[in-house]
Amino acid sequence: MIASSFGWGSALFGLAGGALIGLAAAMLLLGAGRIAGVSGIAARAAGIASTGMPRPSAFAFLLGLPLGALIVGGGLPQQAEIPGVSTLAIAGLIVGFGTRLGSGCTSGHGVCGMSRLSPRSIAASGLFIAAGVATVTLLRIVGSQ
Repeated sequence: MIASSFGWGSALFGLAGGALIGLAAAMLLLGAGRIAGVSGIAARAAGIASTGMPRPSAFAFLLGLPLGALIVGGGLPQQAEIPGVSTLAIAGLIVGFGTRLGSGCTSGHGVCGMSRLSPRSIAASGLFIAAGVATVTLLRIVGSQ
């Protein structure tokens, strides 16, 4: 009761989710010698990248991301707003362009790279955060008019 009134329940779910992401990244690195960079794994599954984990493993990893979230989270939230297909397609293209431009994504740089103290990943993660802050700020300014 107290946890839900102060938002601690969602914080605990976030903490548990972060721990599971870290565990999965560590297992992939230690077990297969691979970095759990989702953009690289997605590129491998799509056939864009010719190196990396085997394609069936890449598909299994990508399939496990939403399925794991649905299983652990008990399904979609009741207030989930699912955007239209065109919005998702445009957002996906923008994110895909950014991950290629930045040579990786938040999982590769933010989770795996920073844990290995990679200077390039630390810099990239700082830029990800700065871009996110700038985007939210801009959207709040534009949305308030």
